Amino acid sequence: MTAHRRGLLLALEGIDGAGKSTLARALAQRLRRDGRSVRLRREPSDRELGRLAQLAGARDPWTGAVYFTLDRFLARPSLERDLQRADVVVTDRSLYSTLAYQGSALGASAVRRLEELGPRATVLPDRVALLDLSPAEALRRVGRRAGARGPLERERTLQRVAARYRRLARQGAWTVLDARRPTAELVDAIVRSLPEGPRRNAPRPAPAREQRT
Repeated sequence: MTAHRRGLLLALEGIDGAGKSTLARALAQRLRRDGRSVRLRREPSDRELGRLAQLAGARDPWTGAVYFTLDRFLARPSLERDLQRADVVVTDRSLYSTLAYQGSALGASAVRRLEELGPRATVLPDRVALLDLSPAEALRRVGRRAGARGPLERERTLQRVAARYRRLARQGAWTVLDARRPTAELVDAIVRSLPEGPRRNAPRPAPAREQRT
């Protein structure tokens, strides 16, 4: 983590179709109206690495996880610059996506290795908001998109991933939101969970109790 960091890193997590990208844009607009400088990011940062990770992950979760971790490592300098320049950095996915998607298909020893690699490769989020949605509803949303489904967009896979996300949320004291709620309500809930005003060189916040709204 850079010594000159000032911004707060907020990660939006959830299975495919949960609405993370839509929420990220709406949240950035709201925070800017509130007077905060905001940078938006999404993972994977490198589209080719992301493509390779998706293809590999469907057959070999460990290789897919390594590709995603490499993407974060290569993107870390850019992320740190954003944290120096902005009050809030909102990222659509983080290392927790790998722990949920690939980690839920791996054994305990491999998951521990991922948990060790993650903080070395990237900056840990200060806040995480989980958009909780049933896999059946998520796939209905995905089906309305143009193009074919991704290799991990299968109901059985998403059921496994959703269960792991909920477990991570309990362990990490994340803010858990019902993804069926209107975007404006979700934005309000996240804004209420954030510290007041810009955060300059502040210590990492103590974990809060899980909030389900």
